[in-house]
Amino acid sequence: MKKIVILGSGLVGGPMALDLAKDKDFKVTVVDVNAQALARLKKVKGVTAIQEDLSDTKAVKRIVQRQDMAISSVPGFMGFKTLQAVLEAGKAVVDIAFFPEDAFELDKLARKSGVTAVVDCGVAPGMSNLLAAHARQKLDEAMSILIYVGGLPEYREWPYEYKAVFSPADVIEEYVRPARYIENGRMVIRPALSDPERMNFPVVGTLEAFNTDGLRTLARTLDVPNMKEKTLRYPGHIEKMAVLRETGFFDGQEIEIKGVRIKPVDFTAKLLFPKWKLHEGEVDITVMKIIVEGKKRGKTVTYTYDLFDRYDEATGIHSMARTTGYTATVAARMIARGLYARKGISVPEFIGQVPECVRFMLAGLKERGIVYRETIKTGK
Repeated sequence: MKKIVILGSGLVGGPMALDLAKDKDFKVTVVDVNAQALARLKKVKGVTAIQEDLSDTKAVKRIVQRQDMAISSVPGFMGFKTLQAVLEAGKAVVDIAFFPEDAFELDKLARKSGVTAVVDCGVAPGMSNLLAAHARQKLDEAMSILIYVGGLPEYREWPYEYKAVFSPADVIEEYVRPARYIENGRMVIRPALSDPERMNFPVVGTLEAFNTDGLRTLARTLDVPNMKEKTLRYPGHIEKMAVLRETGFFDGQEIEIKGVRIKPVDFTAKLLFPKWKLHEGEVDITVMKIIVEGKKRGKTVTYTYDLFDRYDEATGIHSMARTTGYTATVAARMIARGLYARKGISVPEFIGQVPECVRFMLAGLKERGIVYRETIKTGK
């Protein structure tokens, strides 16, 4: 039996604990500073809940040293230091913190510790990278990779028609951080929210797509001349977020109001987060399309992967928690069973280059009701 600790018991961390607790091969511990978040897990058989401040890296290291492996689901701003602490403890880890720092800076540490560390292991980044690399492996030459992804409330409520299905602070970061993508073999940097386009999806209808900095490691790990990731929202969302950003509501520079210094983004977060909160029982959906085009035996071939996932009414687990969290728990099982043992920092596209690992990931997700549908189109 493997002892595994989940760092963070929020919207995604809790469902991950429930999933792993069903597996007789794991003894699960969950750690969080939030007593309320832990309370619902204390009653779950096979789960040990510990209240601890995970911003304290010494505490992280102390806790992880008692385990066989870890999953990090802390907020992005804590992610890099948390991962570093886990690696210093010498434990294998799956990470879904999606921190802005370069994870490969910790590759030397991970190798020295002799551990496997898979980062960005969610739905996107995560399965998007894995399947893009998997399709790339099937082609003689790849020409483009396009990824469209969004987590949305099924019920569209004015004014924002959006609910934060992961850390709201990280959502705001999507609207601020410049978007990097690859065009004609060169990196291009564009403002977030730029280059809008509208796309139709079965069941959902028309969504708008815009640039965000979601390509992440794909920009350096795959030799494909054109690569881009765009975020999906209901029509009208881009303009609302652009107005807030350009007015300064997302700024991190302090301003003074009646003698009090405050960051505009903190004020904005205080107002927005209650309106964006995804409440228990609210139905959310996850939509993703991955399009990989290239050449095989002289013919143009396009691989498309489509995902449509919905809130699970039977378990009460939100779609984004399922699609993100279960990717991480299936990956943890894969590592625990020795199917993937590459030492150092790994990104999902590395896993995508190992066919048996791809099959394991897709099968594990399918068992949990998350199905990626592959379509292959061959041209001239």
